[in-house]
Amino acid sequence: MPAIETTSAAGGALIKIFGVPVLAGAAATALVFLFMWPRTLREAFLRLTSTIATSGIFGPFAVMALHSWWPSLFDSAKSVVALSGGNPSMGVLFIASPVMVLTGLPAWWLIGGAIRWLDRRRDKDIGEIVHDAAEVVRDARSAL
Repeated sequence: MPAIETTSAAGGALIKIFGVPVLAGAAATALVFLFMWPRTLREAFLRLTSTIATSGIFGPFAVMALHSWWPSLFDSAKSVVALSGGNPSMGVLFIASPVMVLTGLPAWWLIGGAIRWLDRRRDKDIGEIVHDAAEVVRDARSAL
């Protein structure tokens, strides 16, 4: 019987470790679907996977940075969960989940913008695309 308990505990730990970034990325994707809907299934897949990956990669770093800058926020979240009768360690998820969602949002916009920019240049060769990119950079520099 201890093997079953160990297996369930390990499974629960794996869900907490890997499930939170995936769920945060999915939530970020769902939020931005409201604003910039993908045009094709391929674009939706690329943007969805990039949002989840960005959330999973950069989200923990953002959470660590927030924790080092504002540790009392995490202590407060632990207290709120404890007052609700939950495990205080789950309070970290109250803060980490929204932060991880926010780290996934830029990928959605950047990948979507890049796909649409490249789609407008579909019939051009690589030299023409580089030339167009240089013009965009030049225009952006002159605007500053």
